[in-house]
Amino acid sequence: MKSNSLRVLPVLAVTLTFSALAQTGSAATPSGPGTAPAPAASAPVTTGPGTGTKVGTINITEAIFGSNEGRRDLEALQKKYDPKTAELKSQNEELEGLKKQMSTQEGKLNDDALATLKKQIESKQKLFDRSVQDAQEEFGGQQQEIANRVLQKMAPMIVKYAQDNGFGMVVDTSKPWPQSNILWWGESVDITKAVVDAYNVQSGVPAPAAPGAAKPAAPKPSGAGAAKPTTPKPTTPPSQ
Repeated sequence: MKSNSLRVLPVLAVTLTFSALAQTGSAATPSGPGTAPAPAASAPVTTGPGTGTKVGTINITEAIFGSNEGRRDLEALQKKYDPKTAELKSQNEELEGLKKQMSTQEGKLNDDALATLKKQIESKQKLFDRSVQDAQEEFGGQQQEIANRVLQKMAPMIVKYAQDNGFGMVVDTSKPWPQSNILWWGESVDITKAVVDAYNVQSGVPAPAAPGAAKPAAPKPSGAGAAKPTTPKPTTPPSQ
């Protein structure tokens, strides 16, 4: 009997402020930080023969980082990189200050002073670009580890949901057209939320607290739980 397989390639759309800093800091120079390495494909999940005829869609990125487990681990990773983000912001502000100084005093400085200032800017720009690139790659690698770990457990659930609900094929819509072959799809065939809800139940991981939410002074030891916060979109970068 012919078997089907599910191959999913998570597209890590969640970004840190490193990207925005890179674009700002490199505006006056031809060089810039490199992009993060492409994520590796997950191992295929082999399933039995399917009888469904419907085609479903799922946004793997949203499913992974929209799940309680994915959100929790990503938020922890972002918090870990908060000091690095602050450091890069400081470097960028210093660099922009030097560029502004050169643009406003260029006609007033002698050749030696101007050459020294330009050399200082070029040196700091190179160091900044390298720091941004290193941070992007390191963050992206650890983000990929989170995605792979969650996906290994989520993929069999996607297959089971598809089989139980008569889907003969499920396609990933993480990348928009024309970067992918999926031109359009309707909400009625999207199973992302259903898979996330089922995975949250299976994982047993509670929903992360909403950012900035006030902690109760004296929580009750038992009783009804608080309402779950709205799940943020995984494509929303942290504010600068």
